Amino acid sequence: MDAEALARRLEEIPRVRLVHEPTPLELLPRLSAAIGRPVYLKRDDAIGPAMGGNKARKLEYLLADALRRGHRRVVTYGGPQSNHARITAAAARRLGLEPHLFYFAPRPPRLTGNLLLNDLLEAHMHFLPFGGTSRPRSIAWTDFLVRLLAWLRVGPHYFIPVGGRSVLGGLGYVRAAMELHQQAQAEGLGSAWVVVAVGTGGTLAGLWAGLTLLQSPLRLLGIDVGALWKNFPKTIARLAEQICARLGEPHRFPITEVPLIERTYVGPGYGVPSPQGNEALRRLARTEGILLDPIYTAKAFAGMLDRIENGQLGEREPVIFLHTGGLPALFAFEG
Repeated sequence: MDAEALARRLEEIPRVRLVHEPTPLELLPRLSAAIGRPVYLKRDDAIGPAMGGNKARKLEYLLADALRRGHRRVVTYGGPQSNHARITAAAARRLGLEPHLFYFAPRPPRLTGNLLLNDLLEAHMHFLPFGGTSRPRSIAWTDFLVRLLAWLRVGPHYFIPVGGRSVLGGLGYVRAAMELHQQAQAEGLGSAWVVVAVGTGGTLAGLWAGLTLLQSPLRLLGIDVGALWKNFPKTIARLAEQICARLGEPHRFPITEVPLIERTYVGPGYGVPSPQGNEALRRLARTEGILLDPIYTAKAFAGMLDRIENGQLGEREPVIFLHTGGLPALFAFEG
């Protein structure tokens, strides 16, 4: 399937415009020189409202669906420093919708980072302090639980799954895959590696579906930053299949081929900075003047550097790191 045909399929599906696209693809010259191979940054950190981030791509389709269905309230959930929740609140306010954000945690005594921005946006934040487990959970079951609680607390609403992880949300990253494929071709990057942080798997599934439909030579690798979900590779493969089916191009994605490094670079756990991630954050800041966030992109960037240095990411092929944003979380971790 060529990019033009894929673009036509995507344009048939309603979306609201939250993203200034295409986002830049930037060479990191000092880091590239230090590593000995070209490293690029795909700048999805700078898109969308309220300090931006990659979830804006998914919300273009999800919030268009909410408006089409006549909803006035939107509900989603995440960890206390969820970038998805913050961008959902900002995008909802832009469109005249009322945002409700659910957290399985006690309300902190002081709002920092993303929570502070949510408060400025006058998002309704619902803190339910009965999460408290480090064991992997079922995404479907957790979505169901939040839906039920939201009906009891909020009433009628449009529900957005955690991280915007859905078929409609995934279309935003099919569009991003098309954009990145075209940019890589223009730069002559051939079979470059594309590395991305993976929280819920929606971004990875959308990219995988898009690059597969385009028969792109780009090679994809997701790095798990949370170790949150049961049967994680299976759910990613299934979502990629559903996204392709929604575009009228059925495709099978074997579980054994899911491009995911699971658990290796999570550190102490989801939402908790890791020593390796913090070091990667400092390294990029001091070589290129670019900031990562400590709980998503820094861990994935650390994983990328580790695999480059240990010869596990090819030899001298270019590497593209998809910067998904999340900078407000920097201000929630004083250490």
